[in-house]
Amino acid sequence: MTRQAASDLLWRHWREGRLLAAIPPDLAPADRGEAYRIQALLEPRSAHALYGWKIAATSLAGQRHIGADGPLAGRLLAEQVLSADAVVPLTGNQMRVAEPEVAFRIGADLPPRPEPYTVDEVMAAVADAHPAIEFPDSRLEAFERAGEAALIADNACAHLFVLGPPAREGWRTLDLAAMPTRIGAEGRAPHEGRGGNALDDPRLALTWLANALSGQGITLRAGEVVTTGTTAVPLPVEAGDVVRAELGGLGELTVRVGA
Repeated sequence: MTRQAASDLLWRHWREGRLLAAIPPDLAPADRGEAYRIQALLEPRSAHALYGWKIAATSLAGQRHIGADGPLAGRLLAEQVLSADAVVPLTGNQMRVAEPEVAFRIGADLPPRPEPYTVDEVMAAVADAHPAIEFPDSRLEAFERAGEAALIADNACAHLFVLGPPAREGWRTLDLAAMPTRIGAEGRAPHEGRGGNALDDPRLALTWLANALSGQGITLRAGEVVTTGTTAVPLPVEAGDVVRAELGGLGELTVRVGA
């Protein structure tokens, strides 16, 4: 019941657009395992099958910023996914940033198993690669100081997500680690980065997720989308911005931010 109460508390604050100073001590997860069990209670609240997964804190700078010892996995619910021509709302969003990311659509199940998956095995299960933009957020008011367990329980800062078109044939030959990326909006300098800002290589980030899920007894399923972490310093966004992400040979994506 404690896990359900913690999930209910976070969900209520998301639904009401309110911030939470902290998860109360009697409900707060003590470690990553307990935090992921709380997070899992979010999934049945969706009216649809799970859309996919996100990975947060895939750089050392990102981990230091939120006090995490490593990457964090979060669930992407179908209700959080917007089409590229939709207007991205900022209402209730305290982070107000956009992140350029490499996303993969899974083509074959990767079920739990005792031995870790290799990069080659995981990439063989990938159907497509896409440019993507994530608009993260948290219900925890001081999310930088909340601790990794609280952030995992709060779905690893998953909020809104936009998937771009699939990359052209031949994308598998790209050096995704060295791939230049950029995100910007009119009137300010763009933020530039590289694919390797996501756990040294987006393919390594995807493999980390497959093995993290396997360790929890969860299958990474065909059809799910995984976004592998920001490839540049997140771009602050404001109402009315037109945000453009460029991810080397994977393609480009432009979205409009609403009031």
